[in-house]
Amino acid sequence: MIVSRVATYIETEQLILPSDKILVALSGGADSVALLRLLTTLGYHCEAAHCNFHLRHEESNRDECFVRQLCQELNIKLHTTDFQTAEYAKENRLSIEMAARELRYEWFHQLLLVHGIDCIAVGHHKDDSIETLLLNLIRGTGINGLLGIAPRKGAVVRPLLCVNREEIVHYLDGIKQAYVTDSTNLQDEYTRNKIRLNIIPLMQEINPSFKEGLSETIGHLNEAALLYEHGINEGKERVFSPEKGIDIGLLMQEPSPKTLLFEILHPLGFNSSQIRAIGQALHGQPGKFFFAKDWRVIKDRTHLLIEPINQEIQKTPPFELIQETCDLYPGFVIPRNKEVACFDADKLHGAIELRVWRAGDVFVPFGMTGQKRVSDYLTDRKFSMSQKEQQWVLCCGDKIAWLVGERTDNRFRIDHSTRKVTVFSIKPASKCEEIRR
Repeated sequence: MIVSRVATYIETEQLILPSDKILVALSGGADSVALLRLLTTLGYHCEAAHCNFHLRHEESNRDECFVRQLCQELNIKLHTTDFQTAEYAKENRLSIEMAARELRYEWFHQLLLVHGIDCIAVGHHKDDSIETLLLNLIRGTGINGLLGIAPRKGAVVRPLLCVNREEIVHYLDGIKQAYVTDSTNLQDEYTRNKIRLNIIPLMQEINPSFKEGLSETIGHLNEAALLYEHGINEGKERVFSPEKGIDIGLLMQEPSPKTLLFEILHPLGFNSSQIRAIGQALHGQPGKFFFAKDWRVIKDRTHLLIEPINQEIQKTPPFELIQETCDLYPGFVIPRNKEVACFDADKLHGAIELRVWRAGDVFVPFGMTGQKRVSDYLTDRKFSMSQKEQQWVLCCGDKIAWLVGERTDNRFRIDHSTRKVTVFSIKPASKCEEIRR
């Protein structure tokens, strides 16, 4: 019997506690109505939430009226909201399906916080899980995309994944419970509907037991995924560190470098074609950049650097600059500290400016007589691309006096004729430290 099967599934997957307050996503369709009836029959404390997406004109309003009447009959508290889904999709450049998904789940989580709700129950069932697997296969996916729909994701639970659509309809017919039908589910305008209406029936024509077999396969894949995840996590620990990124040499020693690279980068928003391009660049020249929405990968000499994209242009240095001038006294010792720079004060003729170095910048490194490009100096010092971007210079007029924290310019050095000394020192800016924390 479907009631006992759902009860066993909830207990086995530890989806809901007897004391939980449950928010049931109630569209009015067969799946969500069956979910509400099953959970109330099992004695759970339920409230319902209905979204009117205003996509199907009078049919959308019909669904809302049905839901209101059903909740009144069952004495269930109902939360409702309206969304202008088409406008939201256009403004955010989303498909209608994705826009509706974003809107409803954001609202569900708001209700969860405001009303002390423990979990959000949605009516996905076995057939939905099969459709999801096929949809991911069509789009291209990794191992996790072959696992169907998870019984729980955060606060969202899916108690009906143990039953299929046919069993749900049979249950509702048995208790004489009405429901509404979304006419768009009968059209193949959307990709998921094409799978449901065209591909799955064709598969069943080839193999009548197709859905049962694929459900079993999903179960096997979920078990295998536990071992896969364990292996991936161990691989990540071997090749990746947040400070240094991915060690290319260690990555290439892994049994499957491409797979490990995919599992590290795909969760950050890099797509398959980008990850292939990154893989092809592993043995190329350093300096290539690859961008996702919020992250970038930099191909350095020995590592792939992974950094969040800072949307703000760096206008202020991450340190405070302190300047002092004094007479050169006997026994004065130039500090051997890279955070301190000493100059002949009388050689500092121009305006003092602090900025990030630029392409074409040159200076005369302390102890040398000839000019050197800043870019070449940083390369010789084996600076990563990220470190190069963050290198500041102290300028005196149109000349660089100090690669801050690195090396001073020989033209401003203290010598036998020096009478006054100007000392610059740096310390971490308080604001910078607060941001890091």
